[in-house]
Amino acid sequence: MECTVRWAGLSGMTFLAETGSGHIVTMDGAPEGGGRNLAPRPMEVVLAGTGGCTAYDVVLILRKSGQDIRGCDVTLKSERAEKDPKVFTKVHFHFTVRGRNLKANLVERAIKLSHEKYCSASIMLEKTAELTHTFEIVEDAGEALQQS
Repeated sequence: MECTVRWAGLSGMTFLAETGSGHIVTMDGAPEGGGRNLAPRPMEVVLAGTGGCTAYDVVLILRKSGQDIRGCDVTLKSERAEKDPKVFTKVHFHFTVRGRNLKANLVERAIKLSHEKYCSASIMLEKTAELTHTFEIVEDAGEALQQS
């Protein structure tokens, strides 16, 4: 995996990251740090990437478990150290999983497997932060999806 990050210019603190898969992610600093608030902060991107990593795992694990999953949101709330380096010290993940007849034990198992085995991002964050998780299941009354 590879990524190139380029400073966008002399008048600010905007950076463009080009990922190995050819996508561009823009990041910017806060105004008090010379940024112009044009994009997420780099640490917000770390948090968002962690949420994406674990949500991906949960959806994949539940699909493989034969669950009729229709949606998965994860809200991450974090705390950071007050002094440099301002690493994450606490991250709470709240999953809202939507589907039909989802089994709570399988949702809980999927979240646990993600955080203990598959999600590289949360496993790295666990080195500096206390990670906690909660979840809720929302029944979807729509038509059943056909799984193949």
